[in-house]
Amino acid sequence: MLLLASSPALAAADAETWAVHGQATAIEQYHPAFRSGFRGPNSLDPGSRGDETLNATVYGGVRPWDGGEAWGDFEMDQGFGLSDTLGVAGFTNGQGSKVGKAVPYFRLHRLFFRQSFDLGGDDVDIVPAANQLGGTRSADNIILTLGKFSATDIFDTNTYAHDASQDFLNWAVIDAGAFDYAADAWGYSYGGTAESNRGDWSLRAGLFDMSRVPNGTELVRGFGQYQLDAEIERRFQLGGHDGKIKLLGWMSRARMGDYNDATALAVVQRQPANIALVRRPATRLGGEVNAEQALSDDLGVFFRASLADGSKESYEFTDIDRSFQGGFSWKATDWGRKDDTVGLALEDAALSQSGLKFLAAGGLGILVGDGALYRANDEKIVEAYYNAALLSAFAVTLDYQFIANPAYNADRGPVSVLGLRLHTQF
Repeated sequence: MLLLASSPALAAADAETWAVHGQATAIEQYHPAFRSGFRGPNSLDPGSRGDETLNATVYGGVRPWDGGEAWGDFEMDQGFGLSDTLGVAGFTNGQGSKVGKAVPYFRLHRLFFRQSFDLGGDDVDIVPAANQLGGTRSADNIILTLGKFSATDIFDTNTYAHDASQDFLNWAVIDAGAFDYAADAWGYSYGGTAESNRGDWSLRAGLFDMSRVPNGTELVRGFGQYQLDAEIERRFQLGGHDGKIKLLGWMSRARMGDYNDATALAVVQRQPANIALVRRPATRLGGEVNAEQALSDDLGVFFRASLADGSKESYEFTDIDRSFQGGFSWKATDWGRKDDTVGLALEDAALSQSGLKFLAAGGLGILVGDGALYRANDEKIVEAYYNAALLSAFAVTLDYQFIANPAYNADRGPVSVLGLRLHTQF
């Protein structure tokens, strides 16, 4: 996501030719014991439990020629999400990798090239940031991106809810719950995107590799399994304050299982449902509405609604077929803390009836699967946080999440999750 400034445009000679940035984020989460009549392989541990994650990233970028940027991001990860990142469809830690390890490990998560072409209009500043060299660009432009990066770097972005290192922590709040975006188990993929910005409109399209098996660590190369994404954005002002609305659609093509087929086979075999036994080439579609509106210089609101084909298994992100989320973000200027942020979000996630029957038959999804499901209901989440900027490059966040019907199971929970986040960047 490009960061634009409203200050006078930088001269071309002042554009960054290279940059190095870094960040480190430590998150500790804890939940007390909660009601649980039974549990399964993918259940959230009902006992009192705490887990932590730590990641640190170095971002290096260079401008080989006018309009071009090449970036590489080298990251260290360590730790585990609660219950090894299992048991809640709207998982509690957006920095919690699906590949948890007790010892630090290193990966090159991003390695991509971006080329922009100016098409006219006023010059705007591009603010220096991680994965973005400072400089200028015309308001009307075309941007091409190619390499390894995250689909959510380009699609489904939101000013108020999109960064687990600085705003909300829950997966289904920082991203649309039903957006099953192409990615490996860390959230990245090989692909390319094209973006056209004209006036108040933007149009984006992308092609990405899917993982070799659902929620896998290895990607299919050469788009043997792939996802197509397309998004249109309209920017506007209400009461003199910026707002925008986006419509996103996606199509995934891969070997994936049908919930009904897996449930029917389980009945015949008299075994727990196993989606891997019924996988075959199939197509899954989905869409989203994503809106945000500033109400003042300090207060903004956001809303997302997403829907995906509920007959097929979720492939990459999490076990959600329908999601609604909304909330606000407020800068604490009135308290004399202009760099502090308060946020509140409500999220409702649902799985299709076919998906719920699959879980009831003992099936396991990406993150959920209690071994049985007798009373199903939507998973409902409330998240509130206070992010305190203690120094210019250091912040501490207190976070609270309330989860009703974890993994769509009305016989477990509710769960309260307390979180502490430490974040620094340069």
